[in-house]
Amino acid sequence: MTVTLIRAPQLASAPYAHAATMPVDARPLFLAGACPLNAEGTVVPGGIAAQTAQALDNLEAALLAASATLTDVVATRVLVASTDRRYLVEAWNVVRERFGAHDVPSTLVGVTVLGYPGQLIEIEATAGVID
Repeated sequence: MTVTLIRAPQLASAPYAHAATMPVDARPLFLAGACPLNAEGTVVPGGIAAQTAQALDNLEAALLAASATLTDVVATRVLVASTDRRYLVEAWNVVRERFGAHDVPSTLVGVTVLGYPGQLIEIEATAGVID
């Protein structure tokens, strides 16, 4: 599928696209928040970077189950359980590296708590799939 990333020239430059579209014949895919859980269903040890990598692995697994990949993603929301901006940036750097040139529109948010004990990150995504 071809996601079109849009950068508005009148807006400040950002490390992500300002908007994205998917083809009209794409089936929308709304992914639950990808959590940093291992195969046993427990939060992986380590800090923000390790948990972000695991959440991205889980996001990619969910996409694959729907016959999609990261390049089919049109937007993300990255939730980080912290009020310290440096932890948000640390998580964002892992997300940005994984998505590479496919720098979809994204919202990065600091939150007070997430669902699992010790959970520091959760990543929501919307994608489009061509059947």
